[in-house]
Amino acid sequence: MSDRFDVAILGAGPGGEHAAYALHAAGRRIALIERELIGGECTNWACIPTKTLLRPAELRGATERAAGVRAAVTDWPELDRYRDYMTSAGDDSARVAGYEEMGVTVIKGDGRLAAPGAIEVAGRRIEAEQILVSTGSDPVIPPIEGLFASGFWTNREATSLHELPRSAVVLGGGPVGVELGQFMRRFGVEVTIVQGSPRLAEREDARISELLAETLQRDGIAVRTGVHAQRVSVEGDEKVIALDDGGEVRAEALVLAVGRRPRGRDIGLETVGVEPTAAGAVPVDKRCRVTSGIWACGDCTGQALFTHVAKYQARIAVADMIGPGRAADYRAIPRVIFTDPEVAAVGLTESQAKEQGLDVAVAHLDLPSGGVARIYTYEQHPRGEMALIADRTSGVLVGAWAVAPQAGEWIHEAVLAIRARVPLDVLLDTVPQFPSFSEGYLLALQQLSA
Repeated sequence: MSDRFDVAILGAGPGGEHAAYALHAAGRRIALIERELIGGECTNWACIPTKTLLRPAELRGATERAAGVRAAVTDWPELDRYRDYMTSAGDDSARVAGYEEMGVTVIKGDGRLAAPGAIEVAGRRIEAEQILVSTGSDPVIPPIEGLFASGFWTNREATSLHELPRSAVVLGGGPVGVELGQFMRRFGVEVTIVQGSPRLAEREDARISELLAETLQRDGIAVRTGVHAQRVSVEGDEKVIALDDGGEVRAEALVLAVGRRPRGRDIGLETVGVEPTAAGAVPVDKRCRVTSGIWACGDCTGQALFTHVAKYQARIAVADMIGPGRAADYRAIPRVIFTDPEVAAVGLTESQAKEQGLDVAVAHLDLPSGGVARIYTYEQHPRGEMALIADRTSGVLVGAWAVAPQAGEWIHEAVLAIRARVPLDVLLDTVPQFPSFSEGYLLALQQLSA
């Protein structure tokens, strides 16, 4: 059986969905192919449930620190219900029906490229002039002795749980690990985070790692860095994790959060004359082209495994499909860890800038002592730090970070400045709202100018 479409989209995660809406608006006849749930990892098991679960923990922390208010009381059964509402509890039938009403054909099944212009799925051959690959990523499962026999959770089990464990060990100290760790701890779970590298959030500035560790330890989370899990066994109702430093940690639940791997293998790339990268990603050019008639977006490209990047790449791919096209620019991709306080960064770290040979100037601002009034109106005993990294030669920002309340919202001033290469003197002549966290930019820029 063969069906013809203008465009076939392989994978209905954020990138695939974003492209489907844009291409439908452009009058294309679309087949949207998904092996699991519409919305993909982000909607069902990652971004949406995680941020839903983190919000009460954040609010509780804010009320504990604000003057004149009693600490909030968290209600796990109510949050459990609302999380299921936000994710439709694993039922995407309403989303499927919505696409069908639009005129988009949804096909459920494990699709594979079969030839140039063709995909095979659920016993059907889908032919299309244009194909967009958006197959996402899979969690990395490390080769630890006894892991499968003992049992473990990935982000899927951790974000869809209905009963909280008494205790949990989280393997991995990146964004997923620290977010899940703080959520569980603030709901009464005893949490230990084990990170193989010497510091948490190892891809960010070293000071961010320090502040993040302080935050988690203040919450009562045990943080172990520079050690790896060697073996897992079960004693009673606990997982016992032997570490390579001779120690051990144990808990009722073991959560894996050691990274994700692009899903570019076993999707039929060889049938169109393309090989995945060494990391298993679908190779794309600056216009998200894979080869003639095929584009890719999202985690499967390995570019940056964020939902907002998937949507951005979808816009790039769609623009190339319908014209006029443009090249992707990844210089100013925001990176946010939704802990309390939030961690936000964009562009290069100081060490990355120096490795690229840039002559950098760095301004570091402690928000309470640096004169940001908003931090005092926001909470008692305020805390927060930020930094700006500038290229002296070009006179523009190349990086920025902040660890502070709502940092994920106000980092976007730096995102725009880096993307548009706004001169530092223009930024210095910008008037921020008083009182606001954005005043920190002006104070830090004044440091740079000095």
